Amino acid sequence: MRCLILALTLILSALWSQPTPAQSRSQLGPLCTTETTPADQQIDACNKIIALKVFSGGQLANVYFWRAVGWNKKGDYARVIADTTEALRLKPDQALYNLRGSAYYDKGEYDIAIADFNDALRSGPQNGTIYHHRGNAFRGKGEYAKAIADYDIANRLSPNAYTLKNRGLSKQALGDLDGALADINEAIRLDPSLPSGLIDRAVVWRAKGDLDRAIADGTEAIRLARAKAPVNIMTPPGSVLISAYTQRALAYEAKGDFDGAKKDYAAALEGRPSDAGSKANQATAKVRLSLLSDAPAAPPPRNAVTGPSPFGAAPKRAESPAPAQSVATSRRVALVIGNGTYAHVKALPNPSNDARSIARSLRDIGFTVTEGIDLDRAAMQSMIREFLREAARAQIAVVYYAGHGVQVDGRNYLVPVDIQFEAGSRMTDAMMDMDTIMAGLDDQVRTNILILDACRNNPMAPKVATAGASRGIEAGIAAGSGLAAPTSLGAGATLGAGTLIAFATAPGQVALDGEGANSPFSAALSRHIGTPGIEVQQMLTRVRAEVVAATKSKQVPWSNSSLLGEVYLVEK
Repeated sequence: MRCLILALTLILSALWSQPTPAQSRSQLGPLCTTETTPADQQIDACNKIIALKVFSGGQLANVYFWRAVGWNKKGDYARVIADTTEALRLKPDQALYNLRGSAYYDKGEYDIAIADFNDALRSGPQNGTIYHHRGNAFRGKGEYAKAIADYDIANRLSPNAYTLKNRGLSKQALGDLDGALADINEAIRLDPSLPSGLIDRAVVWRAKGDLDRAIADGTEAIRLARAKAPVNIMTPPGSVLISAYTQRALAYEAKGDFDGAKKDYAAALEGRPSDAGSKANQATAKVRLSLLSDAPAAPPPRNAVTGPSPFGAAPKRAESPAPAQSVATSRRVALVIGNGTYAHVKALPNPSNDARSIARSLRDIGFTVTEGIDLDRAAMQSMIREFLREAARAQIAVVYYAGHGVQVDGRNYLVPVDIQFEAGSRMTDAMMDMDTIMAGLDDQVRTNILILDACRNNPMAPKVATAGASRGIEAGIAAGSGLAAPTSLGAGATLGAGTLIAFATAPGQVALDGEGANSPFSAALSRHIGTPGIEVQQMLTRVRAEVVAATKSKQVPWSNSSLLGEVYLVEK
């Protein structure tokens, strides 16, 4: 990007030679078109130049470009996109496509970003920076082989530490920890003052189980970030410190230093996020800080949920089978919940059977299982929170839920058995938000598998249709049938090890509870989940085929995956 900015600076040198007011020539021009100008001053100067109405065409496009640079420094990506779009209308240019693509990337809209980077590469000479940025977008989509290919070209055209460290992260995501470490070490050698290289290496150290080195790298990254703010205009404001504190906190938590972890999570929340990655890091920090802050002095019995809930009265006892081994020694953990005995909406006969079947199958293949049957909101909240604490030290985490589920404004919620509608209450406050669970699980060194047999009908739809404002349902709520497909797994989450979400049926559709003891989906899942030597997505394909056949095509299971490779729940 810097070389493109230099080219535009040379082009703009002639712009100020035209007859314009003295302030424009002597003050506004340099303030608007200098990369190091503080954002507010740069935007103000460019605003005044635009207001002069003396420039048009390519010259005016250049001014819009530089105002977009100012907005980018502030992390206002909507305005970056607006200004670069206007500039492209006036005069298409490689630098403009690149800057707009980078703004879309920072918003987490990776496909649009890639389209802009493609246009940038078509509209000008080969440029390592643009290949680097397109590699970032491919990495954001989880297409790591494509990302590495772009980083290879970028490194050949213009070697730099950013390209090397990002190529290392892509290798780490694919499980090549030694290759990742080699790339990131070289990036740190090229630029020892680069905090993000140390942050990335901390992730690799944690994946390799070397928590002390992860903490040491996180500490040095924080020191460097505080000593020198990033000067690269493509670095989102505050993102470096947010990431550094979050990664060090995860290492502290994995080591058992919960006080250190809490301090770092709190520090991560002090930053102002702008890009998708920073927002995901803060979502994780918020959930994990809450989990550690509310952690009981001693863990509750594995078969019961006890103690006060941070959201209300003490939870009821949860039914579950024999105690499992301590999760401190387990690398594979699972949370299984079955809710069917609803007090105020339609009861479901099978979720308790489904949950017990899946819990038994997971235990048989070596998972440590936390199991809950017919949980009210307090018990459900407490069990989920305890599981998320335990999952911090796991390599694979599985969540299975059977019961009512609902989408509200495109977000998915799990429904406790005591759900009811009361005047003046917010409907979503009475349910469990799946986004919160996903944020609590988001980690670059863990594989997450979420299985939801939770769209058997929408118990909220009749209430929404008949209650209206008099029932106190919050304004703007749109509760739909079935569950919603996630727009992105974790809404910008890091998801370095990958996440898979499996639904009992397609988004927006209603699944069947079944005529036997189990739903068609859970019956098929329990039969296939323990099959040795079958990759998890292939296993779900077999489940899908069985469900389609059993329901005569009335129900088609569906999944959304960012898994980075083959995941086996049972080895051969």
